[in-house]
Amino acid sequence: MDAPIPARRTPTTPLRVALVTETYPPEINGVAMTLGRMVDGLRRRGHAVHLVRPRQTRHEVPAQADAFTETLVRGLPIPRYEGLRFGLPARTALLAAWQRQRPDIVHVATEGPLGWSALNAARTLQLPVSSGFHTNFDAYSRHYGLGWLRQPIFGYLRHLHNRSDATLVPTHELERDLTAQGFRNLRVVSRGVDIRLFNPGRRSDGLRAAWGAGPDDLVVCYVGRLAPEKNIGLALAAFAAIREARPDAKFVFVGNGPLRKALAARHPEHIFAGLRRDVDLAEHYAAADLFLFPSLTETFGNVTAEALASGLGVVAYACAAAADLIEDGFNGRLVPPGDEAAFIAAAATLAGDRAELVRLRHFAAPSVAHLDWELIHDGFAAALATTAAMHKGKHHAENALAAAACRR
Repeated sequence: MDAPIPARRTPTTPLRVALVTETYPPEINGVAMTLGRMVDGLRRRGHAVHLVRPRQTRHEVPAQADAFTETLVRGLPIPRYEGLRFGLPARTALLAAWQRQRPDIVHVATEGPLGWSALNAARTLQLPVSSGFHTNFDAYSRHYGLGWLRQPIFGYLRHLHNRSDATLVPTHELERDLTAQGFRNLRVVSRGVDIRLFNPGRRSDGLRAAWGAGPDDLVVCYVGRLAPEKNIGLALAAFAAIREARPDAKFVFVGNGPLRKALAARHPEHIFAGLRRDVDLAEHYAAADLFLFPSLTETFGNVTAEALASGLGVVAYACAAAADLIEDGFNGRLVPPGDEAAFIAAAATLAGDRAELVRLRHFAAPSVAHLDWELIHDGFAAALATTAAMHKGKHHAENALAAAACRR
């Protein structure tokens, strides 16, 4: 039985939050799913939300509900990233909407053209602005033949975020990295994991049997986008080493992406489960034993937290969520970022040591209990309220200084 959902929490002072994003459910990616949950969390706490996002289908109409409104803007497909769009600038429309009903704070969740225009509109109206650093666009660029744009993109991101009153980042590691590169006013608000959905109790012997795995066989899995930036080749190399220690091992890929067709053709021995959602996704996690995550382009990596919550032995680079959530040798295995030999060795060693794998899996789920989404929602709401209050105080102080100057 699933654990009960915590009761709604009521804020001391409800906020009107304008949240601007270029991706949102039902689109499936870590940022979209995170923002969908954040909006729900704000609404449960009594905050009003004005959601601004690109129109996902031609005939889509804006949603209207109690303390929730939507503004849908034009968007264009993101090249080589199927199913996602970026929003076109909408400064004029946002100025009009926010003059009709002034938000207490604007949260710019994504940094595309729509996000930039929202930041400009908010600054014109002297509104408090927070921003979210969710995706390493500068790192992604080199995986899509655009490596020459990496430095200009990073410079753009730094300029955008430094114009906001606060930038919310998901890990302390990212906070340190961005601070060293000239980002200011950073606040850590982690991402959560649904521990009522992702947990070891979802394990399905029937699903394992469908994969051809018996109760004592080893199932290795990867969950995420099958794309160049995810470093899938290293996961395949690690599994080849695992098979030397565990000939019974099966490799299950969960997710879609531009590499899926080629991977399935090249590796018919592996299982490609495609895109999975909700309980079905949770069961795919829990039916595995060992999780490989070789990506170096994450700002967080929701799948790391989900794999730990599902009770898997996780092997990952010591970056993003893994650096914050995994204590090497206690609840998973960490290796230095970019050390492929160490990643392969850690995966093969852990796969070959059944007792060690069982021990790590035992501590995995309890180690992320603090990431319950309700606690994360509290932190997000508090960060918005603090940013709005600091902006208001700064604005009042500037006005007082100006008035005093006029009297002199």
